[in-house]
Amino acid sequence: VQLQASGGGLVQTGGSLRLSCAASGVTLSSYAMGWFRQAPGKEREFVAVTSWSGTSTKYTDSVKGRFTISRDNAKNAVYLQMNSLKVEDTAVYYCAAHPHPYYSGSYRDSGDYHYWGQGTLVTVSS
Repeated sequence: VQLQASGGGLVQTGGSLRLSCAASGVTLSSYAMGWFRQAPGKEREFVAVTSWSGTSTKYTDSVKGRFTISRDNAKNAVYLQMNSLKVEDTAVYYCAAHPHPYYSGSYRDSGDYHYWGQGTLVTVSS
């Protein structure tokens, strides 16, 4: 099982990036999918999650209205569209698979996710 996150890079404040998470060895439609991030010197934090169908999503407050999580089960992929980026969004972003197709009350807990991608670095400059 492998999750491959990509799409990170260097962008100025106010810019946009679209992260992708591609899977091999696992069918993502069986899982809710989440994005987490970890800034230097900080703990990994929840960013967003989507149910298996994409019809139910949750976001951390700091990205609401700016980030959009989506998925394409036919392509076995999940995406994170990030708009109006801020310096504080700088982090390594990880995708992860939650075993419950509609996630659960613990969707913010990274320990509940089974599979993880290797991370992609997003750097937002002022």
